[in-house]
Amino acid sequence: MDTMIAGYDVLSDDLLKRFAGRVGTYDRENRFFKEDFEDLKRSGYLTICVPKELGGKGFSLAEFCRQQRRLAYYAPATALGVNMHLYWVGLAADLYRAGDRSLEWMLREAAAGEIFAAGHAERGNDIPVLLATTTAKKVDGGFAFTGRKMFGSLAPVWTRYGLHGLWADAPGGPKVVHGFLPRNAKGYRIVETWDTLGMRATRSDDVLLEEAFVPEKYMARTLPAGGADAFVVAIFAWALLGFANIYCGIAERARDLVLPAIKGKGSMGLTRSMAYHPGVQHGVAEMVMALDTIAPLLDHVANDWSNGVDHGAAWPAKIVSAKAHAVETCWKIVDLAMELSGGTGMFRSNELERLFRDARCGRFHPANAILAHEIVGKTALGIDLGEQPRWG
Repeated sequence: MDTMIAGYDVLSDDLLKRFAGRVGTYDRENRFFKEDFEDLKRSGYLTICVPKELGGKGFSLAEFCRQQRRLAYYAPATALGVNMHLYWVGLAADLYRAGDRSLEWMLREAAAGEIFAAGHAERGNDIPVLLATTTAKKVDGGFAFTGRKMFGSLAPVWTRYGLHGLWADAPGGPKVVHGFLPRNAKGYRIVETWDTLGMRATRSDDVLLEEAFVPEKYMARTLPAGGADAFVVAIFAWALLGFANIYCGIAERARDLVLPAIKGKGSMGLTRSMAYHPGVQHGVAEMVMALDTIAPLLDHVANDWSNGVDHGAAWPAKIVSAKAHAVETCWKIVDLAMELSGGTGMFRSNELERLFRDARCGRFHPANAILAHEIVGKTALGIDLGEQPRWG
């Protein structure tokens, strides 16, 4: 296994191999990764981003990303599921280190075992986090949220559901409010919709909100609709770079599966293995050269973030560009690995078949290709991302 892991690894090789042994069962049964989750919890993995003084390991974004890449190599859906918890904790830790203690409660709750999940995705909303189709109404002691969220990973285990909604009649104009719905709250229900092509073990079911109450103590931010601050930009940094490293791990795994298979595969038209076929060598070179471009870019962007490099208004473009590159290149690598497998990769018993399906899911994570190109293009042209009208 060729990784770029440096420093302390939280998960042992033996534990990761146990995860790998369960992946196929979770996928076939469309079942949540319960056993993996319990192992991760016991290992301390779910608190790696909590500052040391608050009971965690104090991992930076760059350190978190490398751990996620390593986990995804063995268990992609498990890595994707816990990414939703870890990115909330990581961004709260970044704000805490910067002197903003408004989310210190999240860090203390995470250290105590609470599990955070993400409720941003909505049908009809192509600008998640910044805008919302879910409505938020100010009520005594907090906010009531009404709407439908999708892609709600960790559905069986979350205890704090991170969500946002549009407060249309807010003083001074419409605002987007961000909060965390406790598991024991009233006014919501989880709708089991998760029967998908790939990443099946995440159990990312819908959440139907019917005036679901979030108390004031669990509200995190109130911002003008379409506006962003350090909290919002950190959501994108931690979530998207986490996603990107998961697909990097998938690409590494696909390469490491197909190369030994090629070396051991014979052909009636060759005196030696298919490794000596020029077309195969070309395909392998394409795969390796593509893979060589993912990790260095991801490491560079994550290191810049962790080291406080000031890219100013260019940060969103750098984040979405790195994520898009990782996802698209992973797609290419897994496709090549499948082709080079010579047909054996089509069988359900072959791990490549699952990786092929898991890799398809990367394009559905924000920012999708259309939004990523908009952000990068506008940034390069010096057009403010919030400029109205949006087009023309």
